[in-house]
Amino acid sequence: MRKASVFKRIVFGRVMASHELEHTLLPKVVALPVFSSDTLSSNAYATQEMLLVLGMAGAGALSLVLPISLAVAVLLGVVIVSYRQTVRAYPSGGGAYIVAHENLGKYPGLLAAAALLIDYILTVAVSITAGVDAILSAAPRLRGLKIELALLFILFVTLMNLRGTKESGILFAIPTYGFVISIYVLLGTGLVRCLDGCPVAESAGTHIEPHHALTLFLILKAFSAGTSALTGVEAVSNGVPAFRYPQSKNAATTLTIMGVMAITMFLGISLLANHTQVVYTEESTRTVVAQISHAVFGGGFMFYVLQTMTAGILILAANTAYQDFPRLISILAQDRFMPRQFVNRGDRLVFSNGVIILAVLASFLVVIFDANLNQLIQLYLVGVFVSFTLSQTGMVTHWKKTLEPGWKHRMVINGFGASITGLVFLVVVTTKFLGGAWIVVSMTPLIILLMRSIERHYRDVARQLAHPDRRPLDRRVGNHSMVILVERANAATARAVGYVRSVRPREVTAITLDGGGSSAFRSMAPDIPLVVLGGDGPRTERIKAYLGERKKKLHPEEFLSLVIPELLESRGWWEIVRRPKLHRLKAAFLKERLVQILDIPVVRDEIDPAGMEIQGPARNHVLVLVSGLHNATLQAIEYGETLGSADLRAVSFGLDPTETEQLAESWLHEHIPVPLEIHESPFRDIGQSLASYIERFHPDGKELVVTVVIPELVVNKRRHQLLHGQTALLVKRHLLFERGVVVASVPYHLED
Repeated sequence: MRKASVFKRIVFGRVMASHELEHTLLPKVVALPVFSSDTLSSNAYATQEMLLVLGMAGAGALSLVLPISLAVAVLLGVVIVSYRQTVRAYPSGGGAYIVAHENLGKYPGLLAAAALLIDYILTVAVSITAGVDAILSAAPRLRGLKIELALLFILFVTLMNLRGTKESGILFAIPTYGFVISIYVLLGTGLVRCLDGCPVAESAGTHIEPHHALTLFLILKAFSAGTSALTGVEAVSNGVPAFRYPQSKNAATTLTIMGVMAITMFLGISLLANHTQVVYTEESTRTVVAQISHAVFGGGFMFYVLQTMTAGILILAANTAYQDFPRLISILAQDRFMPRQFVNRGDRLVFSNGVIILAVLASFLVVIFDANLNQLIQLYLVGVFVSFTLSQTGMVTHWKKTLEPGWKHRMVINGFGASITGLVFLVVVTTKFLGGAWIVVSMTPLIILLMRSIERHYRDVARQLAHPDRRPLDRRVGNHSMVILVERANAATARAVGYVRSVRPREVTAITLDGGGSSAFRSMAPDIPLVVLGGDGPRTERIKAYLGERKKKLHPEEFLSLVIPELLESRGWWEIVRRPKLHRLKAAFLKERLVQILDIPVVRDEIDPAGMEIQGPARNHVLVLVSGLHNATLQAIEYGETLGSADLRAVSFGLDPTETEQLAESWLHEHIPVPLEIHESPFRDIGQSLASYIERFHPDGKELVVTVVIPELVVNKRRHQLLHGQTALLVKRHLLFERGVVVASVPYHLED
């Protein structure tokens, strides 16, 4: 475990405490490459995509690239101005989802969220693929390794983002600013050379056989291809909380700088492409930017510098999606539209689960589409303009509701933006539908249905946990029977017998599946009846059958615990791996209704070599782990009450200040008789925080024991298990090797 921890620290860096979050906020100079790399990098292929479409009508149609580029630049300017208002009105971030959800309703918000999630996945796939294409333009011999290179770069960007936002931003700033400087050097050099006659590209004069007439539909298709220059514009509005204070002002300034850079670079590249007479087809071995730079610089050093920077920013442009996808999915998880695990921050204060799932989905797309940029880009942009339109429409409603000073002209700006982007959305869907946009159009409602299903499940869970008919009753010492599972009469069994005697249950029985060791146990504990479970069936089923019969004879409100002694050879992950049957057994009984699991582990180095003396602890501190005040927590408290401890307390480790405050208020309001202690978990690891808290009691397993009672929600359907974090499992893993700690799992079963 220690070696794994050291390796993890080397790869990802030291664990950061929650209070260090403010130190990860980004200044504008770092925020620009973090949130603008996608938009800036799209200049490397936006003009290229227009030329590819116009070439269908022959070389004569390529001259239309300039007027179409001007139209795209105007659209980009309108969107930038509109989003400046969004970042000022919504400093908490969330972008199109928050704006649409708050102002237009639940389903428009989910539509915006689904569109953005798909767009971010495509951003990674398209950016990485375009970056690999740029590398192959300079090194065509690597073309056979295209997919492998793309997956390798996805892994690299993923690892860098897992190290933290600020660290990845500083690293990614180099290629972003390098690309911007290189493009401006290219534009400046090209314009100067054009004063005496522009150099021509290597593809100039290439004959293109027309496949289509130059129609309005083809022009609109070229325009929709050029709108790829707008990808990533919404990233700043989603990531406002990542900026340094004042966050809204800094975000708006960054958005303006990004807009000016993107527009001038896009128009400059289109202008030089036209004047150097670039011809681009699917058979071209060099990208449009590569052809322009080769003509302007005549090959040589600057050509390779620009290709290196282009490849760098295209690959790292995926970083924009890595910043916004995890942030958006965490917001959706807070609203119960995504699994709660996406709310959690990792060791480096990033939403690690979101980063990993984004990498997996983007890699899947790269493999499925063979890292083909022309195919991937057909799926692109649909989600972009859906989110643009819904965001600006939501802002119109926002200004009408708030009536802030200047609301009329702001409403006009956003209304104009919504109209334009809505029109472009129709153009994009119409021109790209058969080319692949139908996939995105089909997937969007499926993702909405998935999010609605997740929310319905969480809402139903909350209803059951709060339902008064299922609220547990008050139970005390005597409302508890215990069954000890005896595998061998060893030190762990002796510790379990001593613990059970100290608890004083109403009735205690021992069971074994191997009669060979029964005499040794009877000598150890003659006062506890031992039942040998015969038969040839699986041992889990035999134990279940016995417990079922025992439960029928008990009062319906009485607890029945299966006590499992564990003798561990060592402390570490290997000990968990080498005992899979016992862990599966414990997991299986969590699904059994009205049966609790009491785990009493003993590590061999704790055993007194002098003998196996049965000794009950003189003091037993019972801690009930609390995450919220609901029926499952109350049932766990009542279980703790039956353990007969003079020290029973509830303990909570707050990860969210708002939820922690609500828990404290509810606890006082409901007059819960057990004291509640709320502690911080600075590194967001409840298991480690609980283990550190237990150390203050100095448990030794003999004189003093700490019993941790963990309420566990149990769902019937496997797919619903994915919606609940495995916090209890992680906590038990931490406590398994703690000296003198007993863990009680109290399942609370949810109905379908």
